[in-house]
Amino acid sequence: MGTQEGGREWARHWQYAELPGLDLLRAHYVRHTFPRHAHDGYVIAAVTGGVEEVGLPGHVVRAGPGSVVLINPEVPHTARAGVPEGWAYATLYPSRELITEVAEEIGTLRGTPGFTADVVTDPHGSRTISEVHRAAEAGNALAADTLLRGVVARMLTRHAGPLPARAVRRAGAADAERARAVLAERMADPPSLEQLAADLGTSPFALLRAFREQYGMPPHTWLTDARVRRARRLLDAGTPPAEAAVTVGFTDQPHLNRHFTRIVGVPPGAYRRGRAV
Repeated sequence: MGTQEGGREWARHWQYAELPGLDLLRAHYVRHTFPRHAHDGYVIAAVTGGVEEVGLPGHVVRAGPGSVVLINPEVPHTARAGVPEGWAYATLYPSRELITEVAEEIGTLRGTPGFTADVVTDPHGSRTISEVHRAAEAGNALAADTLLRGVVARMLTRHAGPLPARAVRRAGAADAERARAVLAERMADPPSLEQLAADLGTSPFALLRAFREQYGMPPHTWLTDARVRRARRLLDAGTPPAEAAVTVGFTDQPHLNRHFTRIVGVPPGAYRRGRAV
């Protein structure tokens, strides 16, 4: 991986031990596209070059230099280059606990906080996010933590409110939730859509429609994303990639590598090395 934002792709996805509850990604992508996926925690991304195109439920946003992309937990989204030269960005992935902690410190939000904007023009905030990365990379814990809390507080104060409750349950929502539970339980040996629908007493098409409405993606896409998320937790715990691949239901390590790299942005080996910092 290089550190210059040139014409080639590079990425670093890592954790800094002095900033618990936070993942860091700094990258330049040109051809790489992120398939539809979601995160356990929040996304706060400063675009530093080019244009990122983010596909969110119902709309697409384009973010250029000086802008910050804000995504709440479990919101399905895609990402790709919006211009031929790609995009570069510095991203913070704070956990729900970290966001809640900062929200309680500033005392202006009640309940679980959620961002109310998808992309904002904020050159100062964007620069501060990059400064968090630079401080962490330099091993300056005091500066990194100070800058991190400052920029999270800035985003929460300006662009957040109580995380909205899930919309009124539509017909089929219970089936979708039960289907997700089955897929999570049988991740390594999932049933077919037809068998899953039959077990739940519904039709394949009705289940597919309900699942899309509830989770923003079809069951097979959700399952791939869930497998990668579980593989990340296994890698965090020190599980070798080949073992993690089989445990979560991928056929082998190359199968894991392909989907992991598409969704996380770096291969499993680079991801594991980034956890040892």
